[in-house]
Amino acid sequence: MDAIGATLRIFEPEVTTAGNMTRMVITVLGVVADMELEFIRDRQRAGNEAVKVKGVYEGRQKRVNDVEFRRLAAKGVAKAQIARDLGVSRMTAYRALESRDT
Repeated sequence: MDAIGATLRIFEPEVTTAGNMTRMVITVLGVVADMELEFIRDRQRAGNEAVKVKGVYEGRQKRVNDVEFRRLAAKGVAKAQIARDLGVSRMTAYRALESRDT
């Protein structure tokens, strides 16, 4: 924003990036938000590891079997179309079809 001379002004609560002090406050808040996100991730990892030790954690269940992906791909259906037909993201279809190659 500085490069093009633009500023941000939020009306409620009143905040603007026009002054140097406000920029510093926004920068500090951004750093604090980033740190909190890291703390959340660390707590989540620790929780997952704790239940893995107990043998409880298995991860999320698959919505669609990889066999269905392979069947449709063998018919010549495009990966994007397979994803639409099965109601999953394109990346899910790509990953499922890549896993059969490795």
